[in-house]
Amino acid sequence: MYSLNRATIIGNVTQDPETRTIPSGQTVCNFSVATNRFWTGPDGQKQEASEFHNIVAWRKLAEICSQFLSKGRKVYIEGHIQTRSWDGQDGVKRYRTEIVADNMIILDKKGGSGGAAPMSGGGSNPFTPPKPPVKDDPAAFADDEIKVEDIPF
Repeated sequence: MYSLNRATIIGNVTQDPETRTIPSGQTVCNFSVATNRFWTGPDGQKQEASEFHNIVAWRKLAEICSQFLSKGRKVYIEGHIQTRSWDGQDGVKRYRTEIVADNMIILDKKGGSGGAAPMSGGGSNPFTPPKPPVKDDPAAFADDEIKVEDIPF
């Protein structure tokens, strides 16, 4: 049988990214993204809950995240979920669930990015020029049609 491990989130960076180089020479960047959920409770009161997601980016994408992300930035992250375990100094086994980022798109204009700029961990040139921002215009995508043969599964 098949399985799928994909995570896609849109939220705000909660801390400035921390970047380091591991002994093998690879760059790794860690940061956290908060997502919010809103709903109306049974009593009619509006409710809100936040989730905090640990993000890990590697190699070139780590360098890009380190350079362009900062606390408060609105960001789209796409990747897979991974849980690591290790023995703490006190001998207790510790666990950490993370999203290992494959792609990142900055969604706000803070810092003069000029619009959404996709960043990817793969390919030879991760700096794809940003597309002009599209206003909330549903007609811009009215002619897009999903064809069955375009679906990859």
